Amino acid sequence: MSAISAVNVALWGFEATAASMPLYQILGGRSRSRILECGHADGQRFYEPADSALPAEHDWSSEKYLRHAPQLFEAVRDAVGPDVHLLHDVHHRLTPIEAGRLGKDLEPYRLFWLEDATPAENQAAFRLVRQATLTPLAVGEVFNSIWDCKQLIEEQLIDYIRATLTHAGGITGLRRIADFASLYQVRTGCHGPTDLSPVCMGAALHFDTWVPNFGIQEYMMHDELTMAVFPHDYRFEAGYLYCGESPGHGVSIDEKLAAKYPYKPAYLPVNRLKHDGTLVSW
Repeated sequence: MSAISAVNVALWGFEATAASMPLYQILGGRSRSRILECGHADGQRFYEPADSALPAEHDWSSEKYLRHAPQLFEAVRDAVGPDVHLLHDVHHRLTPIEAGRLGKDLEPYRLFWLEDATPAENQAAFRLVRQATLTPLAVGEVFNSIWDCKQLIEEQLIDYIRATLTHAGGITGLRRIADFASLYQVRTGCHGPTDLSPVCMGAALHFDTWVPNFGIQEYMMHDELTMAVFPHDYRFEAGYLYCGESPGHGVSIDEKLAAKYPYKPAYLPVNRLKHDGTLVSW
């Protein structure tokens, strides 16, 4: 599906370029003037979790995490006040009942969303989470098609669908998901990590500019070198992203500059339970 997505995004880009129009125009026109984005509160300007040639190992304890997270958000909410959006990514690490408990404990801090609270391969598991909490739920960054989220959406078990055009069939596949989600008042909240290249981000921003039921766009900044290799016309300013007006998706590649930087393998970490070393989801 990633390969299909790449071809699909390219074809949409070619069509918009041939029409001498920015991509969002051939999707149906502008729905908003700017795109709300969410970054990562990691203490670094550029953050890349895939940081080593072999996976690093981290310790994990759900018990300690479930005690710590509410205390963290209490302190953050006290520090930033009621008007700053707070989002939290659980990384699929909890069982459904643990996820429901966390969502309930975080209700006083009014999260924008609780992301990937439990694995969604079993979509019905989100019934338990939904029954336990009013905290908005988001999931879907690893989904490959509309079928991965059909039950989640039609039963209104989530509030934001996080599928991305790089996994879910490109612009065509993601548009199907977004149109379906709009029937149930579910909004988009597309995945936007650093391994989603500036080309993909540029296309995603045109999609975000058009899609009526937009919620938010994840944005992990690429470093200056990556942005130099991929000349682009989108920009980030004061918490918002803006797509450009040039034909197509507005991102190209400097192949001569790219050739100076050979590929380096990098892997995400793995988690092991702190008490016995069992391998668990990172």
